Amino acid sequence: MAGGRGGVSEAHAKAPVSGAAMDEVVARKRWSRGRLAGLAALLLALVGAAAWWAWQPSGLRVAASELQIATVVQGRFSDEVILRATVQPAQSVLLDLVEGGRVDEVLVHDGDKVKAGQVLLRLSNPQRQLELLARKSDLAQQYANLSSTREQLEATRSDYRRRLSDLGLKLKQQERQYRRDAALAAQGFISTAALEDSRDRLQQYREDYRDEQQSQARELSIKANALRQMQQAQDELSRGTKMASDSLAALSLRAPMDGQLTNFTAQVGSSLKPGDRVGRVDGLGRYKLTAQVDEFYLARVKRGQQAAIELDGGATATARVGNINPQVQDGHFQLELLFDAQPAGALNAGQGLDGRLTLGQAASGLVLPNGAFVNDTGGAWAMVLNADGSRAERRAIRLGRRSQTQLEVVDGLKAGERVIVSSYAAFGKYAQLTLQ
Repeated sequence: MAGGRGGVSEAHAKAPVSGAAMDEVVARKRWSRGRLAGLAALLLALVGAAAWWAWQPSGLRVAASELQIATVVQGRFSDEVILRATVQPAQSVLLDLVEGGRVDEVLVHDGDKVKAGQVLLRLSNPQRQLELLARKSDLAQQYANLSSTREQLEATRSDYRRRLSDLGLKLKQQERQYRRDAALAAQGFISTAALEDSRDRLQQYREDYRDEQQSQARELSIKANALRQMQQAQDELSRGTKMASDSLAALSLRAPMDGQLTNFTAQVGSSLKPGDRVGRVDGLGRYKLTAQVDEFYLARVKRGQQAAIELDGGATATARVGNINPQVQDGHFQLELLFDAQPAGALNAGQGLDGRLTLGQAASGLVLPNGAFVNDTGGAWAMVLNADGSRAERRAIRLGRRSQTQLEVVDGLKAGERVIVSSYAAFGKYAQLTLQ
């Protein structure tokens, strides 16, 4: 036995040494229950956070109390525009000065009732007075020249008639003499030469008479033409004198018609220029209305459309669209309304009245109250609330006709749905809203 153990030890001693004999086998570590429980808790927390985030509503948070919300209803759309009209005189004439000058006298006051032709104020303008005097002097001189020329023409005509008469007498005498000479020559009492001399004298008288007629006609035509030119010059001077006289008369401003003075601002001592406006005269008893309307309705407003005007005391008057001024200012254009019959009650210029202008026939359909959102979206989309009213989402819609109080819904909305109709300017590009 001893020998056997000795042999084994010797064999181990002789075995070669290697690195494998030095490696240590490490036991594989396992997750502890504590670590597994922590990992599970972390995973549950992440899942819960994701679920909470998905459950939370998205979009901009807004206060519901700050919004205007309206309900789409099945109703009747009234195609009309609400107006605030101003009473104006049916006829007014502006008082613009034709001539300038210094105000010497003011005979009326603003608000006074005046009659046609009544003098309102008087101006002074020394230059116009001097011009009138000069034109009158030129006209008087022209009258004198024309009268003298007419006298000369009549004298010339008289002299021509006398000269022509003398030539005519000599021609007749020579014609008789030639006939006697011809008879005598035929009987042989005078020579042929004497007859030829008589014939030559007759021919000369005839030519002299014809030349005198032609010469007188030319000279009289020239003188008559000169007389006509002088007459035309006199007429021009007469018109100029009348214009100067009218200009001087225009220094007294007169009322163009019966009515009431408005905005009459002339003061004694002030200097005014031609074209200056000193007021207007408003006709009494007949009135019209003017109103400013949103430019959206410019293409739909036509002459002759009817409007209902609410008068003081609850009465209603009908009026129709007259003139339309298509020029847009500050997003509005102006129209004129003419009463079908003048209201029985008293109206005053500048008085404000409410009215409704009918643009088309009323129709049944989906109706939504008008609001500021239309200006922000152009009526192409709207923020529509969900069933519980906690959220609102952007939705494409299509609107038809519009009035100042109603919108005609064509597509995109149903009866009973609620829509935010106040301005969307604060929402930016958000497509969803959370109402709090």
